Amino acid sequence: MKKKLHGLYAITDEKLMSVDDFSSMAETALNSGVSVLQYRDKSHNTEKRLAQALQLKKMCDQNNITFIINDDVDLAVAVDADGVHIGINDSSYASARELLGKNKIIGVTCYNQFETALQAERLGADYIAFGSFFASSVKPDAVVASRDLLLRAKQELSIPVCAIGGITLYNSAELINAGADMLAIITGVFGADDIQLACESFNELFYQG
Repeated sequence: MKKKLHGLYAITDEKLMSVDDFSSMAETALNSGVSVLQYRDKSHNTEKRLAQALQLKKMCDQNNITFIINDDVDLAVAVDADGVHIGINDSSYASARELLGKNKIIGVTCYNQFETALQAERLGADYIAFGSFFASSVKPDAVVASRDLLLRAKQELSIPVCAIGGITLYNSAELINAGADMLAIITGVFGADDIQLACESFNELFYQG
């Protein structure tokens, strides 16, 4: 059975999380309201990436938290992650599904393109992500997504929708109100002075009103 896709979706970042602090920072987040954790590391250090992914897999399983690998299907298979997050095209989705099997999660980046989201759903994606909704320090040149995409997605899509890009405690409620099932956050979690407080505060937004 696939795990839930709702709530705070935290994404790791090798620039914000040193090797020495990686485990403790991840553990704090996982104990503080994170529903989904994505391992994102764009380095080419294969040994480090495998070791960290295995560590996160174990911690996520212990906390019953959905564990996703960013853009590396082979790594997702190697550590038996709950799924993978990829860009969209027919071949990449088909290849990922073949390698992962029908019971794993595949999320698809759709940027600001609703037609891409429709295509992803038709292919069988388990969730889609729109963004960037606000200026992002991680991806400063990212395309800008409109909140109207979330409103439309809530009406026309049957799979969960994730919002990403420059999300803070001050602008996140409007995205949830527009229909975001998940908020994907990097700096707001792992760049926070108090990771526990940040996670708990984001998580509370999903259960207000």
